Amino acid sequence: MLKQATFLTLSLLATSAMADGSDARDDSDQLPQHPYQYGMQLDVQKVISVTPRPQSCDVAPATMIYVDSHGDTQRLDYLVMGDCLGS
Repeated sequence: MLKQATFLTLSLLATSAMADGSDARDDSDQLPQHPYQYGMQLDVQKVISVTPRPQSCDVAPATMIYVDSHGDTQRLDYLVMGDCLGS
C-alpha cells in the first residue's frame, strides 16, 4: 500500500508539471541525493527530468530533477513500479 501511495503521489506530481528538455542538466549526478520518504513535503516549481518507468513488473529506482521555489535545482530519488505489460 505504501509503494502504491508513493508511486501515485510522484506520478501525479511528475505529470502535472511540464518537463522541458532544454533545461536538462548534464551534471545531475553532482546534485545532492534526496531519497523520497512517505509524507515528505516537496517544493517543486518546475520538473526538469524524470526517469522513464522500466518495461518490467518490478519496482525500480527512479530520479526526478526539479527546480524548487528558491530557484535551486534538486534531485529526488524514489521507487517506481514498472509498466507490467503481460505475462
